[in-house]
Amino acid sequence: MTKPPRSPSSKPPAGRGLAVSVHSAGKRSVSSARWLARQLNDPYVAAAKQAGWRSRAAFKLLELDARFHLLRRGQRVLDLGAAPGGWSQVALRAGAHVVALDLLPIEPLAGAVFVQGDMEDPAMPARLAALLGGGADLVLSDMAPNTTGHSATDHVRIVALAENAAAFATEVLAPGGGFVCKVFQGGAEAALLAMLKRRFTSVRHAKPPASRKESAELYVVAQGCRPG
Repeated sequence: MTKPPRSPSSKPPAGRGLAVSVHSAGKRSVSSARWLARQLNDPYVAAAKQAGWRSRAAFKLLELDARFHLLRRGQRVLDLGAAPGGWSQVALRAGAHVVALDLLPIEPLAGAVFVQGDMEDPAMPARLAALLGGGADLVLSDMAPNTTGHSATDHVRIVALAENAAAFATEVLAPGGGFVCKVFQGGAEAALLAMLKRRFTSVRHAKPPASRKESAELYVVAQGCRPG
């Protein structure tokens, strides 16, 4: 059985030094050139590759865990929208039993059960709970919709996705469990927060250092699930 990669520090990785420039000549669009330049000059991307994490997002969960103590050995973790599997890797490293769901196929990862399917399938909560062997202790969601470039529209879309993830989480969470979900800053998440505050004893916002400064993303961390 292949061991998960050794966990790096949750401290921000050191900068790379000289910046790499990318030209948009040829068939590459200006937006794709900017994305590629950002990737090449992002110290988290380089650190993730060096450490064997599947995505730079692994550092976000490492940093959230360092602050909120989310992960522990033996717990049952459900990872929603898991592709490519970076958060599942982190949970496995903590000794959790991981079941992950995504619309896209995910490359197998020793120790995790990956399910390709839709969160909105009515049969999915029972199916995932059976794979977990009971109620989840922690539900993770780093899902985000495809962006349109219009900030107000994008905000409404990600809040709707977060609301669906939260509703799903409350169906599968064991009493006392936790829920972590990505949202964007923008003020439309009042209904989501009100629902979470009814169902959890603690609801807080956090922006881990691995989130890009220019990004509007935040994470909602809800802990202490109350029985429904």
